[in-house]
Amino acid sequence: MKRKVLIVIADYYKEISLGLLNSATKNLPKSFEIKIIKVPGVFEIPVTVSKYLKRFDAFIALGCVIKGKTPHFDFISKSSTNAIMNLSINSKKPIGNAILTCLNMKQAKLRKKKGAEAARAVVSVLSQK
Repeated sequence: MKRKVLIVIADYYKEISLGLLNSATKNLPKSFEIKIIKVPGVFEIPVTVSKYLKRFDAFIALGCVIKGKTPHFDFISKSSTNAIMNLSINSKKPIGNAILTCLNMKQAKLRKKKGAEAARAVVSVLSQK
């Protein structure tokens, strides 16, 4: 059976997002059918995943939030992480979470390959019997 994976990528920080996407796709089996949807920011990832829950076997969330001078970082990071976890549990479908939450751009650039970990996690959960 061919597995269908949807990658939802927030491309607000394009360089970081591209690194996450490249590392994620390199770690998915060639036999998987992959669709990629871009959204403006990480806050839009959970609603996009929820729209496609019935059409895909698994999901990968990619994006980056960098702390600024306001509490916005805390609200976006926590709400997007909680929403993704709730979607995964309620749908019983894996959602690999590679939404980086960084204090600065230097940290984000060092973590661009975290998409690979999210992809490997999805493959691992899909292979469970």
